[in-house]
Amino acid sequence: MTDFSYQLYSSRNFPPLSRTLVMLARLGYGEVEGYHALYVDAAKVAELAELLELTGLGMPTGHFGLEMIEEAPDRVIEIARLLGIGTVYCPALPPDLQPDTGVAWEILGHRLAAAGKPIRDAGLGFGWHNHDLEFIALKDGAIPLEAIFAGAPELEWQADIAWLARSGADPFHWIARFADRITAVHVKDIAPAGQNTGEDGWADVGYGTLDWPGLMTALRATRARHFVIEHDNPRDPERFAERSLTAARAF
Repeated sequence: MTDFSYQLYSSRNFPPLSRTLVMLARLGYGEVEGYHALYVDAAKVAELAELLELTGLGMPTGHFGLEMIEEAPDRVIEIARLLGIGTVYCPALPPDLQPDTGVAWEILGHRLAAAGKPIRDAGLGFGWHNHDLEFIALKDGAIPLEAIFAGAPELEWQADIAWLARSGADPFHWIARFADRITAVHVKDIAPAGQNTGEDGWADVGYGTLDWPGLMTALRATRARHFVIEHDNPRDPERFAERSLTAARAF
């Protein structure tokens, strides 16, 4: 049975973190995924490490901002060691830094490859986490994800399937296309059109429109090792966490 993780960003609006971790352990989660805001303060990192130990939760993957990865790779590695993170994923660029040509996206790939080298040299994995824009053709016809990977042959991919689907692209096509890159997956769902507007159109996993049973079959044929349940804006994180884990375990 797949051991599903939980992206702690899903509960960012429902402090304290300690309550979230206790809740996740009680519901049966074995792993969680960190995000950049949790690492900006050394005291918070130490507290998180203590909470993980107390609740018995692992943190095999974590999101780190590109600025920190480039400017403080030793600190990234130190945090990863302390929290047990085995693979670092860069999750996004600020809107004002997002490239608008295929060449520029490929240059970003080169930049990511260089930024990830100290991480990989330390024995950790390093990859990119997508949103929707990576699958939308640019004016020059380039597809950003293809351009990134062209510039970074060793870059892993944490495939956020729901964001991929929101772009209008076919998840099954891209899973097959880059199966050898996928080392982790974000498992989340999209509400039917017009529903869950108060939750930005997202749904609890298994309660939306994505074919998660079929997707899990396809994803299990990739290199994916970690399946991270996420909701970008749940009204009730415990409802989301419990229903999504139950549904995901049945896929």
